[in-house]
Amino acid sequence: MVFYWILAFIALLGLADATFLTVAHLTGDDAVCGSRIGCSTVLGSVYATIHGIPTAAFGAVAYFTVFSLAILFVSGYTRVRRFLIVVVASMFIASLYFLYLQAFVLHAFCPFCLLSAALTFLLAGILLAIPVAR
Repeated sequence: MVFYWILAFIALLGLADATFLTVAHLTGDDAVCGSRIGCSTVLGSVYATIHGIPTAAFGAVAYFTVFSLAILFVSGYTRVRRFLIVVVASMFIASLYFLYLQAFVLHAFCPFCLLSAALTFLLAGILLAIPVAR
């Protein structure tokens, strides 16, 4: 059970990060990364939105979903584990894609985006490490 509390906590950290990035994008705040040129490059790229919606907003929804599912699991709704695995796997694949874009297409890195990827990888690792009750 404790692993799911940890998942919920990590998801809250990710939610804070993704919400911060979403608000920064919507308000046009270029100072979000200080003097890091690469951050502005990433957040201002064509890959930063999908149909006008900041990609960070999708991340915020995903992190909130993981948080909610982890809390539901702790509350006794153990059937949500499969959906939790699907959501985290989707986040993992999206993170790999965004890391690829930063490294090989944009040649610039956003530290807040890297934090989100690290949190997603941590979620996936913990979820894989949790023993499945039979």
